[in-house]
Amino acid sequence: MRLSPRPVTLGAVSVDGVVVRRVEDRFRAPDGAELFRRAWLPPEPARVMVIVHGFGEHCGRYEEMAAWLARRGFAVHAYDQRGHGLTPGRRGCVESFDVFLDDLGAFVEFAQRSHFGKPLVLVGHSMGGLITSAFVCERQPVVDQVVLSGPALTLAPGVSRARLTLARVMSRVCPRFTLDAGLDENGLSRDPEVVKRYVEDPLVHGRVSAALAAGMMAAQLRTASRADRVHVPLLLLHGEEDPLCDVRGSRDFHAGLPHERVAGCALRTYPGLRHEIFNEPEREQVWSDLLGWLDAAPGRDPS
Repeated sequence: MRLSPRPVTLGAVSVDGVVVRRVEDRFRAPDGAELFRRAWLPPEPARVMVIVHGFGEHCGRYEEMAAWLARRGFAVHAYDQRGHGLTPGRRGCVESFDVFLDDLGAFVEFAQRSHFGKPLVLVGHSMGGLITSAFVCERQPVVDQVVLSGPALTLAPGVSRARLTLARVMSRVCPRFTLDAGLDENGLSRDPEVVKRYVEDPLVHGRVSAALAAGMMAAQLRTASRADRVHVPLLLLHGEEDPLCDVRGSRDFHAGLPHERVAGCALRTYPGLRHEIFNEPEREQVWSDLLGWLDAAPGRDPS
């Protein structure tokens, strides 16, 4: 992977005496594609965080959370996945779900090289939570901790079976065929301002290709049965009123984790909260819970 030669620094903000530098750039994925990235960097980071966003959104939606964590010593890095945000390509379209895992692996290596020797935590939300959990189970990356927020580990109860059947058929005959994902934006958050910003965001979309839909379903099936392959402390966070990604997926995955081998794995669910727990009115409490777990849970076993 090769980075662009001159990343663009957008400026810096000082909050509580901590200056956070905001950076935008592109990085080259293993197949040569260029993906847009952002970073929030404190002067002397103690830890590194990589955020993997969900379906239809982009990494810019994590601005508030990333700045909050950067002020607490994290170098926060995130990128727009293929078919999303400011990364070029057809919206919601990817040739293979495994490409997401390749991209994440390359980005993790970049973040580790940028902050050599610092512990690194992966945070994946929704589809990003599915990508992150599949990446951990299948690729066994050298990371220290993992957090999944509302991960798409199982189908939501209200998902259209007809749409799923159409996606499976079209993935064979026309994988780039796109259809409306049918997401209910009101299921994201109880904060009407969050929903309004989502609806009005020109970088947000609701299209999904047949290949991506079929790839996600296949990844859900294989990842749900591989929780015992997790090799680092993992935290699951989920809103109990999440209508988009069923909380049962997180509960089942947590039950399958190798608790006897990997200390510190945990599950925390939030009554009343919907899909985007990082964007609910109680978000600072959720961020604090995440930070508290990171501080208390052991890191990766070097062996």
